[in-house]
Amino acid sequence: MSLPLLLAAETPGAGSFVQLDVPGWAWIALIAAIVLMLLLDLLLVHRTPHDISIKEASIESAVWISIGLAFGLVVAWAWGWQAGGEYYGGYLIEKSLSVDNVFVWAVIMAYFQVPQKYQFRVLFWGIFGALVMRAIFIFAGVALIEKFDWILYVFGALLLYTAFKMLKHSGQEVDPEHNPVLRGVKRFIPVSTELDGQKLFTKVDGVRMATPLFAVLVLVEATDVVFAVDSVPAILAVSREPFIVFASNAFAILGLRALYFALAGMHGRFRYLDRGLAAILAFVGVKMLLLDVYHLPIWLSLTVITVILTVAVVTSLRAEALDDEEPQLLSTAIIGTKKKGGSEGGRGGRTGGSPGDQPPPPEA
Repeated sequence: MSLPLLLAAETPGAGSFVQLDVPGWAWIALIAAIVLMLLLDLLLVHRTPHDISIKEASIESAVWISIGLAFGLVVAWAWGWQAGGEYYGGYLIEKSLSVDNVFVWAVIMAYFQVPQKYQFRVLFWGIFGALVMRAIFIFAGVALIEKFDWILYVFGALLLYTAFKMLKHSGQEVDPEHNPVLRGVKRFIPVSTELDGQKLFTKVDGVRMATPLFAVLVLVEATDVVFAVDSVPAILAVSREPFIVFASNAFAILGLRALYFALAGMHGRFRYLDRGLAAILAFVGVKMLLLDVYHLPIWLSLTVITVILTVAVVTSLRAEALDDEEPQLLSTAIIGTKKKGGSEGGRGGRTGGSPGDQPPPPEA
């Protein structure tokens, strides 16, 4: 018997989500694969702290993305292209929204002046916590939808509100100092002013204290909870199957560390990304609100999300290129004007091209 028959899925009707009968061993295999990849990344690839170059981060990010896309093919092979399409829809939504999370992490790291070689360890535990929190959010969200159909409208309205808020505050910087979570940490847990390598806790004058890395980790986890409130309902608009939703979330999140080191210093280059992400959230929110009226095909959802994200990135890079060209064009224009003025001045010193063309001197 072939694997697709062992993983038999209920054939989705027109305008419905795919429903899978996922065996327990498939869940165990998925979780085991995720844990194995995390351990290999921590104990083998990043065993010793070091500064991660953009080249290294780009290669690692490409590897993680390839793994995520390859798993989508496994889903499609095992349960059909409807299931594979829902996986890719969830993966694309999570990956897109996570880019904004990456830039927030960059602000937090800069605020606490965390050396780059220690940032990976913080983000490792941040990713681990994010996976646990996403699992809780996903199963809670699916359970709420199954019990209360009207919760869909709440999720849709929440996505539209988040999109509006993102547009309204587009371009504003995050200030960790005003974060209530950070104030809570400092109030209940003494935090040292200096790092102690990669340790989250240390002793200062015999007193056990949290290091700034612990405060950073708490903030990273807190920001992920905030982003999960947006991304999980968004993914539930393209799939209701817990296995697909969790897998798409997990494989998108696993590559966030590498994506962070590749993009952390490029926030200014993606000036229209917030607007693009707001448009994606608004689109998914409207899609969720209209589910009882019309179920948008998954291929069309994928197309719309891809086009929005592509337009946001391309227009951002184009605007950045134009900004880089303007000083050069201005400098060229100024130099050209100076040359022209100097040349005309030189010709003005002469009143003719030859001695015979000179006017006669005035009579005494």
